[in-house]
Amino acid sequence: MTASGAQIDGGLTGETLGRKALAAADAGLDAALGRLFEFLRIPSISTDPAYRERCREAASWAAATLDDLGLAATVIPTTGHPVVVARTDTGARRRVLFYGHYDVQPVDPLDLWETPPFAPRFGAGADGRRTIVGRGASDDKGQVLTFLEALRAFRAAGGAPPVDITVFLEGEEECGSPSLPAFFAAEAGRLKADLALVCDTGMWNPTTPSITTSLRGILPVEVTITGASRDLHSGLYGGAARNPIHVLADILAAARDADGRITIPGFYDEVREMPDPVRDAWARLALGPEDFLKPVGLSVPAGERDRMLIEQIQSRPTMEVNGIFGGYTGEGTKTIIPAKATAKISFRLVADQDPAKIAAAFEGFVRARLPADCGASFTGHGGSRAFLVDPASPDLAHAARALEAEWGVAPVMVGSGGSIPIVGQFKSHLGIDTLLIGFALDDDRIHSPNEKYDVTSFHKGTRSWVRILQALG
Repeated sequence: MTASGAQIDGGLTGETLGRKALAAADAGLDAALGRLFEFLRIPSISTDPAYRERCREAASWAAATLDDLGLAATVIPTTGHPVVVARTDTGARRRVLFYGHYDVQPVDPLDLWETPPFAPRFGAGADGRRTIVGRGASDDKGQVLTFLEALRAFRAAGGAPPVDITVFLEGEEECGSPSLPAFFAAEAGRLKADLALVCDTGMWNPTTPSITTSLRGILPVEVTITGASRDLHSGLYGGAARNPIHVLADILAAARDADGRITIPGFYDEVREMPDPVRDAWARLALGPEDFLKPVGLSVPAGERDRMLIEQIQSRPTMEVNGIFGGYTGEGTKTIIPAKATAKISFRLVADQDPAKIAAAFEGFVRARLPADCGASFTGHGGSRAFLVDPASPDLAHAARALEAEWGVAPVMVGSGGSIPIVGQFKSHLGIDTLLIGFALDDDRIHSPNEKYDVTSFHKGTRSWVRILQALG
């Protein structure tokens, strides 16, 4: 398309259209909030079969909203909850793919909600910030609507973004997206684009935007150690029989040394160091235990001792034990030596680490430490590779300038310790990179009771997408 000051369809220059769209976003804020409240009232809990029809309702609501914006929307069935795909076809030089999800987390424990989770309301944060309270407000309905309301602002301004748009919304993100592999295999052609945009991440703080330039991959593994053919009386067999819980605890303890490094052979082989300019920028952020750990009741970083805290959570791989169980766990006592013990483990992977290779290395590590009379079995739950944006990407630079224009401060380029598997699928199935730009805040209580989204995040998020779409064109 043309530069921002050149003529576009409808007689408006890009610069004029951008100003008009920003003004439309401001004028339409109250109506936009009303639409968000409609969306939030739909209890689209994907993990609970009882809400299957409500998930369909949310998909239909999203499709109708996209149709109203002039995008041709289709609700496509999957083996689970449907996906929504909508697109413009203006003949623009570039096409961007926007991804979000309409499903939400369960609301338990319900008694901790101050008001019903699907009766959205306005609230106020501790510092007086105006908020929207309700399940899905931040994750991800509020974030999705920042983008859709940006498209509405362009429409109200009498024009269209200088790029063609494909919107792709799924309804199973909160339960692992089990239907997406089959959908991609059958329907990837619908999603072809030059760049993907994801709004499911956060800001550095309430006044500083950020772009997530890396995501850790994930590898969930379950290991079970077996011993005797049945649970044994701990008085009769204690001291002679092998205890699988002891064995499992010893193996897990051996997998991490006193300096916080993982001891599995080959674990760090493909781990690349972040470039010095990136590490220097992270050091200037000065993220310390007071900021990150104190709010959750901790004080001392427990990762690799020779790494900054921000590296520990963003660019270094980890092995975390998510749960251990075996033997008797009920009320009172039951004096047994259990026949088996199980641990659930999640590896967070970085750079070029291959989940399959790490899984094989972990299995080898465990089997090498099994004593006589013990066996081991392993259950995998899939895995996804890490994601890294090229620091020299022109699209990254365009988006950064657009965010700085809106917020008055340059965005922070951060990594995320979490994982968004869809980003890897965009790369493997569609061959496109992704920009992860979101407006959530650390205190949004996503996945928890009383989830909220700041009205400023919603409003300036919409304005930010107007600027970003202009810049990408």
